[in-house]
Amino acid sequence: MIYFKLYSTMGKLFISFSSVLCLTIGLGVFRIYSILIYEPPLPEVKNEWWGDYNSKIDENVYPFRINISDTVLEDLRIRLKNTKTTSTTLLNTYQTYGTSSALLFKFKNFWLDEYDWRKREKFINKFPQYKTNIQGLNIHYLHVKPKDPVGLKVFPLLLIHGWPGSVREFYDIIPLLTTPQKGRDFVFEVVAPSLPGFGFSDSAVRPGLGVVQMGVILKNLMGRLNHDKFFVQGGDWGAIMAPHISILFPENVIGMHSNMCASIRPISILKRLLYSLYPSLIVKKEYEQHLVYPLSGYFAGFLEEMGYFHIQTTKPDTIGTALSDSPSGLAAYILEKFVSWTNPNWKLLEDGGLTEKYKMEDLLDNIMIYWVTNSITTSMRIYAESYNTNMITWDLERKQVPVPAACARFAYDLEWNPEALIEDKFPKLIQVNDFDGGHFAAFEKPNVIARDIFDFVQKVTSMKNEVLHH
Repeated sequence: MIYFKLYSTMGKLFISFSSVLCLTIGLGVFRIYSILIYEPPLPEVKNEWWGDYNSKIDENVYPFRINISDTVLEDLRIRLKNTKTTSTTLLNTYQTYGTSSALLFKFKNFWLDEYDWRKREKFINKFPQYKTNIQGLNIHYLHVKPKDPVGLKVFPLLLIHGWPGSVREFYDIIPLLTTPQKGRDFVFEVVAPSLPGFGFSDSAVRPGLGVVQMGVILKNLMGRLNHDKFFVQGGDWGAIMAPHISILFPENVIGMHSNMCASIRPISILKRLLYSLYPSLIVKKEYEQHLVYPLSGYFAGFLEEMGYFHIQTTKPDTIGTALSDSPSGLAAYILEKFVSWTNPNWKLLEDGGLTEKYKMEDLLDNIMIYWVTNSITTSMRIYAESYNTNMITWDLERKQVPVPAACARFAYDLEWNPEALIEDKFPKLIQVNDFDGGHFAAFEKPNVIARDIFDFVQKVTSMKNEVLHH
């Protein structure tokens, strides 16, 4: 009897312990699932008003041409002439400490003596430009339709730039996209907006206009132009905005193309860490393993290039004040990114290597757009508005992109992601191609990107109708 009671008690304890253990394991598994795989519900999308509350709603579209006053240009010339002589660059440091005095001196002299804004202004005005008010902000955009598209399907394509770029990045790729290609039964109608706070687009008058909210504005811009369904392509901030638009408005996005695909879903972060033990499991081509591993090198390079990111995420107006006051300072700040982000090895060159891929007047066109519109400060606020506690509530980085997607990976971009990680974010990934080049793909290699976009859209249009229209 005593033994029976003892065994009975032990059995009850075992059952209780087993129940607690199973519950603990179950909760643990659920917790791991919620952290690694769980997708939050879609947030409610609001058409928030970002302009002056006293302004009237105006849904008209107005033609626009750039016409900068002589006063602005004369002020620029005086400031360039009065640029303080910068400190002598340390021996053998080249561009590793930032833009060297020798490189800046070369650009400043070209800016003063050879660069002709009036000629460049005519060039930048060569594409049709417009403005229309979206959610209280006058949004500037290029709108280029194809010539002679008879017999061809015409797909609207939303091109989204980033920082420190502008719509000027797209001037070589737009003619390629809007010109019928041999063997293709379609062509593109391109809409390339200046992001709010960039260039000739208005900036918000109140906090909160981050990358998600800008995506809403761009989707509404396409609606204003009667494009209910469209393709979207982006790099830099455009590569973040394009997936957001696709997630929030999958019924409007036919397909998404990016030249900076990434996934920071928790499962992707864990996989990146685990596969560091056996890189060959995640990076199939041995010669590409150095682009991902070792993680120590990856993080060291990331930290070296991300100083600007922390400043602009926390104190954009402070650095903006300095850059708005000095055209040479603005050039030094932006050119530094075009050096290291096009090819990090260029930091070891006396001239920064820039003229290997770009023309000096093209680089200065982009810088001038920031200068003549005094938009460097407002452009940098996208960082502060997109990386804060308020934006965390949107949690879109956890969500997968539900539309057909393509990724063009460039070896020298800020981040190169293995396909196994990209698929975590883009489950309908139908194209991944690798190219030599850097971060500013449309600017550096327009022919490559244009061809990749055409190839992607051709694959999408050949898919079953229900897939194309979700």
